[in-house]
Amino acid sequence: MEDPAVANPAQPDYPQHWEADVLLRDGGTARIRPITPDDGGRLVEFYEQVSDQSKYFRFFAPYPRLSDKDVRRFTHHDFVNRVGLAVVVRDHFIATVRYDRIDAEGRPSEHGTDAEVAFLVQDAHQGRGVASALLEHIAAVAQERGIRRFQAEVLPENRKMVKVFTDAGYTQRRSFADGVVHLEFDLEQTDRSLAVMRAREHRAEARSVQRLLTPRSVAVIGVSRNPQTVGRALLRDLLGSFDTEFESRYDPKRAPRAVYAVNRSAPPGTELDGIPVHRSILDIPGPVDLAVIAVPESAVPATVAECGAHGVRGLVVVTAGYAETGPEGRDRQRALVRQARAAGMRVIGPNAFGLINTDPDHPLNASLAPHLPDRGGFGIFCQSGAIGVALLESVHRRGLGVSSFASVGNRSDVSGNDFLQYWAEDDATEVVLLYLESFGNPRKFTRIARRLAAAKPVVVVKGARHTGSLPPGHAVPATATGLRDATVDALFEQAGVTRVATITELFDTGELLAQQPLPPGDRVAVVGNSDSLGLLTYDACLSAGLRPCTPVDLTTAATGENFRIALDVALSNPAVDAVIAVAIPPIGTSAHAFMGGRLAGPDDPEMGSDDPEIATALLEAGERARELGKPLVLAHLALTDLPTRLRPGGIPAYAAPERAVRALAHAVHYAQWRRRTAEAEETARVPELDRIDEPGARALVEAALSTRAAVAARTQPGGARITLPDTAARALLARYGIDVSPTLPAPDEEAAVRAAEQLGYPVALKATAPHLRHRPDLGSVRLDLTGEPGLRRAHRELDALLGGAAGARLVVQRLAPRGVDTVIGATVDPAVGAILSFGLAGAPAELLGDVAHRLVPATDQDVAGLIREVRAAPLLFGWRGAEAVDTGALEELLLRVSQLVDDVPEIASVDLEPVVVAPYGLAILGARVRVAPLPVRSDLGPRAMSTL
Repeated sequence: MEDPAVANPAQPDYPQHWEADVLLRDGGTARIRPITPDDGGRLVEFYEQVSDQSKYFRFFAPYPRLSDKDVRRFTHHDFVNRVGLAVVVRDHFIATVRYDRIDAEGRPSEHGTDAEVAFLVQDAHQGRGVASALLEHIAAVAQERGIRRFQAEVLPENRKMVKVFTDAGYTQRRSFADGVVHLEFDLEQTDRSLAVMRAREHRAEARSVQRLLTPRSVAVIGVSRNPQTVGRALLRDLLGSFDTEFESRYDPKRAPRAVYAVNRSAPPGTELDGIPVHRSILDIPGPVDLAVIAVPESAVPATVAECGAHGVRGLVVVTAGYAETGPEGRDRQRALVRQARAAGMRVIGPNAFGLINTDPDHPLNASLAPHLPDRGGFGIFCQSGAIGVALLESVHRRGLGVSSFASVGNRSDVSGNDFLQYWAEDDATEVVLLYLESFGNPRKFTRIARRLAAAKPVVVVKGARHTGSLPPGHAVPATATGLRDATVDALFEQAGVTRVATITELFDTGELLAQQPLPPGDRVAVVGNSDSLGLLTYDACLSAGLRPCTPVDLTTAATGENFRIALDVALSNPAVDAVIAVAIPPIGTSAHAFMGGRLAGPDDPEMGSDDPEIATALLEAGERARELGKPLVLAHLALTDLPTRLRPGGIPAYAAPERAVRALAHAVHYAQWRRRTAEAEETARVPELDRIDEPGARALVEAALSTRAAVAARTQPGGARITLPDTAARALLARYGIDVSPTLPAPDEEAAVRAAEQLGYPVALKATAPHLRHRPDLGSVRLDLTGEPGLRRAHRELDALLGGAAGARLVVQRLAPRGVDTVIGATVDPAVGAILSFGLAGAPAELLGDVAHRLVPATDQDVAGLIREVRAAPLLFGWRGAEAVDTGALEELLLRVSQLVDDVPEIASVDLEPVVVAPYGLAILGARVRVAPLPVRSDLGPRAMSTL
């Protein structure tokens, strides 16, 4: 189906890539695109809807109508020196902007770097952030065409337009002459302009989700007489949330909420579940905010068109048969999203399970869940209907509550990022739980999640962990399909997101974070009535990196009073940050059980699985724990009643000690991240380093990318990553103070001797052929060569062992001081950005995967944490009496690599191996650098919705 909001791209040089869908301040959607000669009618219609005052502000004089000459001037552009953009909703212009390139004297020019810019927004759409969005896009277009500065003349009384310019955050100058305000502003993005853009993005996305969750009226399209159909189930579920009890509480001054049913084939007068059935949404007399679509896939385009014509704000598309079915389905999915956005609507789905909101003022069950869950503090988002069912079942079984829930299916439009923006503003949401299988925009996720996690816990279980297992149907850019799991870990770690392995662990952790205070440290007391269970808990704490105290065993005869005293002592101990209570059923003899200080037979009517006094003691301890800011949790075995008794006090109870410890360990790690982040805002910095030559580095990279080999490589599969020759790599690294120990070729003995004399003894002789590099296990290295005889002998041995010195590419290198061999790398992931990596060389990194990662740019605190995060880190700090190495020099090197790849984005990867860190200083013995053309950074451009 043709999208009316898309201009005719047949015009020569039409810049298709300037088209973009945008979210406006009120959460509505619109399309920005270039104006073409075919838009004459739309322009005239638009201008007729503009007030005389707005026309006066635009032209500085009464201008009631556009002449034919005006229409031609405003619709014919060369897309270089004269550009016009329009904001389009339902195939109607609601705003326009135009720039004209000028020279230094203000005259039309084809070579100037300045341009005059002017806006016009229909009065009905002023205040929606339309002009701000247009300014971002026209500025990006101008920069692409070589324009560096905008000039604008505004009447002083046109305060709204002046505010648009001044609030944008660009560097600007203002003057006043002849009754006109003259503004000049540079188009280069500043920290403030980027912050302004992201703040606007946050507000718009949060508002768009809020509109979906709080509709005044909802239509279910595709209901049926058959009660077993999806459409009929949706209608029943929706009616259950729009109950009469709600209406009796609702403010009578506001219009009552309404549910409508639609079936194209319904005879006149049909009712289902007490609701009249309309043949079309266009027949509904009042407005409809949200439409839930459950019609066959072939009928969806016509249904969406009618929804747009009726002014619907959002769609929940339950219908399947889209991207999950293959390439043709993906094309249909893209067309669906384009069609909806052009009409100002957002889309949940397709193939969605639905939306839930438990707000008592706006209850909504636009999903396939038969009942609304209880009200609570969990915001839940998932990308799978089956997992959505499991999540809601877990919520119900554990007696927890939900603030809002979304299961979005193919996630073609509304995504987890949108809901994160909303939950950041939603006071009812205390903890965010996510089930993710893919990322549409990993950079943006990291930025949003980091801001949210600074105030509210974000817990994620990530499906499709292994490359190539991405579920069908997900709207994911090609750059994000191959995200390595280690990259995802680094992304989560830096964003403060708690990653868990299973759905059970998701709720175990979320429940603790929602109901207990964050632990002030990692010291754990273990108190209970089972020595064995206490020891299991103690061991689990050690395995999880916690510091447990010796368990306190109260014996199986412990009473509630014993628990109360022991828990109070543990909580009051300043050396304890959290308490795990462990409990088992009372143990009796033979067929009897010990209960409440007496023997009870198996048929005793008071027999239970626990002692109520223990529950009372735990509840009292829970209150004390909250006062002290320390979490208290229970690990139990075979106690069916105790967890229920503790539920009113918000004490999480786990049926295995390992579950309790994992949840607590996640809480400890999250609390540490919160404290580090708060401290880093005050103290973390990217130090000013000496010996930094950014222009020199850029020149070397540009030269490398302009070679014939580099140009030829761009046409090859996999892109144009060019490995620099060793000499070029060393020269580039030296521009950032990264000195690689020189090597000299040793194709024969005489060359080896000359090289050693030039470098100075002692030396090393090693092979550098790709199949032998970093493989000392193959005998390709000889160390501690202190003189010519030993060097000659080593050369003969390697020549014979490796099949010839030339093939092995033998080189001589001055011997490095003894120390710890490490490996440092920086790799640009197209979806996430540059990632800095560190590990110990050899088996720890290669065999065990003991490598830590940070996103670039890294601060001094980031690199300090990076080298301490690997499991083999004790080797750097004097393990078993060895001398500690120079970690300060190591941290500085990591900062230099981070700054290099951040300053010069054409650097695709840097690998330094090995880096020998000695007690004083370090030596870099090997380096490899790859470069590639500058990647497109979608997160730094003007605001635009995904078009996957």
